[in-house]
Amino acid sequence: YRTLCPLSILCLLCVNMSPSGIMWLEQLPTITTQTSGSLIALPYDENLLFKCEAKGNPRPTYRWTKDGMDFDPHKDPRLIKEESSGTFVIPNTKEKVKYQGKYRCYASNKLGTAISEESEFIVPVVPKFPKEKTEPVVVTEGDSVVLVCNPPQGTPPWQLYWMTNDLRHIEQNERVSMGLNGNLYFSNTLVTDSHDDYCCFASFSRIRTIVQKPRMALRVKPSMPFTLICPHSVQKRKPSILVPSSHSMTYLKKGEELELECIAEGLPTPVVEWIKMWDNLTNLTQIKNYGKLLTIPNLTDQDEGRYMCKAKNDLGEAVHHFHVVVEAKKTIQKLLNCISPKHFGCQFNFVFSPDFPSTNYKMLDDRIIILRAEQNDTAVYQCEASNKHGTLLVNTNVLVMNHPPLILTPNYLEYATMLDKRVIMDCRVFSSPPASINWRREDPEGSLDGERYSLLKNGSLQIHKVEMGDMGQYKCLANNSEGTMSLTTELFIKDSTRIVKPPQDMKVRRGSMAELECQVECDPTLRRELEILWMKDGMNILSNFSEGYFTDDGVLQILNVSHSDKGKYTCIVRTSLDQDTASAYITVLDVPDPPVQLTLTDLKDRSVRLHWTAASDHNSPVAEFIIQYEENHWEPEKWKELLRVAGSQISAPLTLYGHINYQFRVIAVNTIGKSCPSMPSERYKTPPCAPDRNPENIKIEGHLPHQMDISWEPLLPVEHNGPSLEYKLSYRLMGVEDSWKEQMVKRHSFVVRDTPTFVPYEVKIQAFNHHGWAPEPRVVTGYSGEDMPLAAPEDVSVEVLNCTMLRVSWSPVPQSALRGHLGGYTVHWWQTQSLLTSKRIPSERQSLTMPGNRSHTMVPGLKPFSEYSLTVNVFNRRGNGPSSSPISFTTPQGVPEQPPILKATNFQKDSITLVWAPPHETNGFLTGYLLQYQTVNETLGELKYVNISASDTTQWVLRDLQEDNWYTFYLSACTQVGCGSAISEEGGTVSEAPTDNEIHSLLFLLWIFICSPFINLTLSTFLTFQNVAFHYHRYLLFLLGCELTLSGYAVIPSGDGIWQLSEALNTSKGFHLVEGLSPGTVYTVRLQASHRVDVPSIFEEVLKTRKGEKSENLEWFVVMMCAVALLTLLVLIGCFVLKNKGGKYAGKTQTASEVTQTSVQAHSSLDNDEKPLKSSHQLFTDIKADDSSEDSSVMSDDDDCEFNEDGSFIGEYSGYKRRVSTEVNGHTPVTS
Repeated sequence: YRTLCPLSILCLLCVNMSPSGIMWLEQLPTITTQTSGSLIALPYDENLLFKCEAKGNPRPTYRWTKDGMDFDPHKDPRLIKEESSGTFVIPNTKEKVKYQGKYRCYASNKLGTAISEESEFIVPVVPKFPKEKTEPVVVTEGDSVVLVCNPPQGTPPWQLYWMTNDLRHIEQNERVSMGLNGNLYFSNTLVTDSHDDYCCFASFSRIRTIVQKPRMALRVKPSMPFTLICPHSVQKRKPSILVPSSHSMTYLKKGEELELECIAEGLPTPVVEWIKMWDNLTNLTQIKNYGKLLTIPNLTDQDEGRYMCKAKNDLGEAVHHFHVVVEAKKTIQKLLNCISPKHFGCQFNFVFSPDFPSTNYKMLDDRIIILRAEQNDTAVYQCEASNKHGTLLVNTNVLVMNHPPLILTPNYLEYATMLDKRVIMDCRVFSSPPASINWRREDPEGSLDGERYSLLKNGSLQIHKVEMGDMGQYKCLANNSEGTMSLTTELFIKDSTRIVKPPQDMKVRRGSMAELECQVECDPTLRRELEILWMKDGMNILSNFSEGYFTDDGVLQILNVSHSDKGKYTCIVRTSLDQDTASAYITVLDVPDPPVQLTLTDLKDRSVRLHWTAASDHNSPVAEFIIQYEENHWEPEKWKELLRVAGSQISAPLTLYGHINYQFRVIAVNTIGKSCPSMPSERYKTPPCAPDRNPENIKIEGHLPHQMDISWEPLLPVEHNGPSLEYKLSYRLMGVEDSWKEQMVKRHSFVVRDTPTFVPYEVKIQAFNHHGWAPEPRVVTGYSGEDMPLAAPEDVSVEVLNCTMLRVSWSPVPQSALRGHLGGYTVHWWQTQSLLTSKRIPSERQSLTMPGNRSHTMVPGLKPFSEYSLTVNVFNRRGNGPSSSPISFTTPQGVPEQPPILKATNFQKDSITLVWAPPHETNGFLTGYLLQYQTVNETLGELKYVNISASDTTQWVLRDLQEDNWYTFYLSACTQVGCGSAISEEGGTVSEAPTDNEIHSLLFLLWIFICSPFINLTLSTFLTFQNVAFHYHRYLLFLLGCELTLSGYAVIPSGDGIWQLSEALNTSKGFHLVEGLSPGTVYTVRLQASHRVDVPSIFEEVLKTRKGEKSENLEWFVVMMCAVALLTLLVLIGCFVLKNKGGKYAGKTQTASEVTQTSVQAHSSLDNDEKPLKSSHQLFTDIKADDSSEDSSVMSDDDDCEFNEDGSFIGEYSGYKRRVSTEVNGHTPVTS
C-alpha cells in the first residue's frame, strides 16, 4: 500500500466565525454535506440522492465529475436538482443503469475550490446460482463429505442457509456444520444423512432477494456387516483438518472483527479446542459454531499473534496454526482554518501531489512550509491519502488577511454560578494578526490576580472556586496592531440546589404502593426552571399510570408494586447551573416461592425423611415450613397438614401410618404469608400393621331407664393402619361382676339394654384389624339410664327478711331417691292475696332454680303486704321430682312509691298551690303525706315541713310565704312503716308589679296572639310563658278585651271527633282540671279566646292519657316563634307596663334525686336482709340548691300517659277532696 507522507504548514487556520458577526468577511468554500462511500440502487428506494453542500463567501458554485470526466446534472432533464446547492437526485427507474460510476463534487468561489470525497453509484443485479446438474454424492457410512454451496456474488450483507426442499433446516451440530464459505461439512456420515434434496439458500436482505441452488443428493451406504474377520463395521480414524487447507496468514485493521475457522473430520467426531500461543485468549474471545469458529470483535494490538486449533478424538489429534497481524489504519488530521499575514504554525499529515506548486512553498520531509505568505496564497488545499484499507481526502482552507479584533461573543452577557464552583466567561475574538486578550474587574473595579483566575487559549476567563466577592461586572479587552475592542459581562452568585430530605430505603409488600419523597431547596430565582427527575437503576422513569409510576412535586409513587420494581431509585434535582442527587433502595417483600426438589430418603415401614430446597424468600426470611400429605384411598386430592418445622431446616423426619399411599408437599411461610405449595413428591406406600391406639372420648349415658348408651370417638381412616377395622366393646357391673361382656362392632356407638336404673359400669374399647390388636385399652366408669326422683324435699321452712325478700331452707333428698345425677333444686312461689284489698289475686307462678346440692336460698322480688304460697322440688337429668307441700306466708307493709307527679300552680304574692297524684303502689295502708319546702334564692333557706294526715288529699295551698321568693318543694307518701322517696318541684311567689323578664314574656304572648294566623304555636313554646299569661291576665285581657276558653276533642279510632268546650276559665288560676278522660286515648287540647273562634288557638297540643298503672311526664318540644307585630303598638304597650315594674317570677319543675335519697333515708331506713321494718320522722338536713333542673319541662320515657301544666293529669286521680287545717311553725309539725 501507499506510504502516508506528512505535510506541515506553518499557519494558523481560520477560527470558526459567527455568520451574524462577520457576514461581510470573505471565506473559502467548505463542504458541509456530502455523499460518502457507495450508493447502491435498491429496488425499494424511490430516489437516489447525491449530496453536495458547501459554505463560503462569496457563495460557492458547484460542478461534478463522473469517472474523472465533467458531469453537469443540470443538462440532464431526467435528474432532479436542488437550487443553491450541488445536490441532485437520480430517479429509481430502468434508466438508472447508465448512471453507474464514481462521482466527485467541486465547490468553488473566487478564493478557492473544495473537493468532496469520491462516491460510487452501483446498480446491483439479481444474483443467481449457475444452472448445473449435479450428480448424487455417494459415500460409505463413517466417511466425511463436503456439500459445496459456492454462492453468487451480490450486494452485501448476505446470509446462507442449508435446507431441504420443503424448507426444513438441516440440523447442525458438532458432526454437521456450515462453514463461512457456505459449504456443508460432515465430519463423518450416518445412513440417516441420506437425502435427495440438500439445498443451499442465499439471502440478500438489502435487495430483498433469496436464491436457491439446485438440490443435491447425498447417499450414504451402510458399512460392511459384522464378521469375525472384520469385527468393526465402521472404521474409526483420527482427525484431519478440512478447513483451512493450508497455512493461514491473516491481516486485519484495528477495530475490525477477527474470524478464525477450523473444521475437522474424523470418527468419532472430533472436538475442537482453541489456544493462543504463549498467551491466553482475551475476555472478548467468543467460540461459536459448535467450537469451530473463533471470533474477536474490535481488534486491538494485544490480539496480534499465533493461534492454534486442535481437533482431537479417541484415536489422535490434528492441529492448525493461524498467524494474525493487526495493522493500524492511517488517519489524516483535519486542518483548521487559519488567518495570518506571513507566518503559519499549523501541522498536519497528508500525501501531496508531485506537481504541487513550489514558488514560495518549501517541502521539508513530510511537511510543506508556505514562506512569505501573500494574499494570493489564499486557497483550499486538498490532501488525499490511500492504502489498501481505504482512501481519505481532507480540504484545508488557508486565508491570508489583516483585520482588527472582532469580538464574536455577544456583549453584556450574564453568567450565573454557585459558590465554590468553576465559571468560564467567554470572549471569542476574530483578528489577524492574533489579538492579545486581557480581563479586568469593572464593578467593583479590581485586578484579577491570583491562582483562582486563569486565561484560556480561546480568550475566555476561568474562575476557580467562586467566592461571593467575585459577583459583579467584568471587561474583556482584545488588542492587535489593527485596533482594540472590549466586551462587558456580569457574574451572579446563586444559592446551590440541594436535596434537604432525600428518599429513604424502603421495604414494600408486593401489590401495595410505595412512595419516595425528595424535598429540595434552591435559589428563588431558579425555582421556575427547577426540574426533578427520577431514575431507576440508571434508567429514566416516565410519569404515567400505565407504567405504574406517578410523580408530583418531588414525590414518586409506585403503584401496585411488583418484583420488577425493586432496585435503586435516584432523585435528580437540577437547574441550568447545578444539580444534586440522592438515592434510595426499594426492597420488595412477598410470600416465598414454593420449595423445589422434594426427595424422600431413609424409607422405613412407618417413617421417611423428606428433603427439599428452599426457593427465594423475597427479602423476608422463611419462618417455618408446613409439610402436608395426601393419600389416594380415603380422601384423594385432599391435602392435610402433617408437620411444621423451623425455616432453617431443609429436611424433616416424618412419622407415618400404615397401609397409606402417601405423597408430600411443602409450603414456606414468612412474615408476609404462605407460599404456593411445592410440586408433590413421589408417592410412598407404607405396609399394613395393627392399630396404634384405641378410641378416645368414651361417653356412657342413659337416655332411657334400663339401658346404657355407649359412644366414642372413632379412629381416623388413616389411623386404621390396615383393612377391616373393628372395635371390641367390653363392659361389666362395677364391683359386682368379674367377667366382661364383649361385643365386636364396626360402628362407634352401642346400646346395652335391660340394665338396672342408674348403676355404675366399667367399660373399655379396643381397636382391631386383620393385622392385630391395638394396645390394651384403659377402663372408664359410667352409669346406666336415669329415672325421675321419687321423693320431695322435707322440712321446708321460710323466714321473712323484709317486705320483699325471704329465706327458704329444706332438707336434701337422699341419694337413693334421686335415681340419677343430682341436677339441683327449684323453688316455686305465687301470690295468693293482697292484704291491702283482702281479695284473691290470680298470679303467675314464679320459680328460682339452684344447681347442685343446696339446702337453702333467698327469694327476692316479693310484693309488700301480700300473702304467698311456696313449694320446693329436686330434679336430675331425667326430670323433676315431686314438689313439697305448699307453705303459706305473708309479707309486711312497706313504704309507698314516689308520687308520680307534683305541680306548683296559682302563684300568688304569699301563697302557692301544690297539686299531685297519689302513688301507684302504696305497699300498705296510706296514712298521709310529708310536704317539705325551703327557699332557694341565692342561698338555701331553712327546711320546713308539713304532715298531711288525710290520705286522699291531692292538692295543698301553702300560705304565709314570703313575697317574691323562689321555693323548692318535696312531697313523699307515708304508711305506718314510714315515708317513701320524695318528688320535688320548684316555684315562686310574685310581687304586684311585673319585672323586665315578665314584661318581655307578656309582650311575646301578645305577639303570639296577634300573629296567631301565621304561627304554628307548639306546647313547649307556650309553656315557657304560661305562668306569665295567667298570672298577669289583667294586662293581657285589658289589651285584648277577651276571655280564654279551653276546648278539645277526642280522636277516636274511626277518625271522627266531637269538640267539647269547657266553661270559661278562671283567669285568676294558672291551671284547669279536665276530668272523665279515658285511659290510653289520644286527645287534642286547644286554648283559645272565646270570641275569636275564627282564628287559630293560642295553644294546641296532642297528648295521650296513660293506660294501666304506668305513668310518665309530658314530652315538650321547644320551637322558636316568629315575632311580627306593629312596632308602634309594641312601643305603646312597653311604655304602659314599664311604669309598674317590680318583683320576680319563674316556674320550674324537677325531680331531685339527692333529696329523694335523703328523704328515704330520713323517713324509712330498711335492712333488706335480716332487720325488721322501722319508721322514722327525721327531717331533711342537707338539700343542695343545684338539685333543681334548668328545664321547665319534664320528659318521660314512657309514651302511655302525658300531662300538662294546667293540672289535666288529675283526670285519672279524681278522688274525694276535703280541707285539712295545718300550722307551719319551723320544724314542729302540727296535724289536725
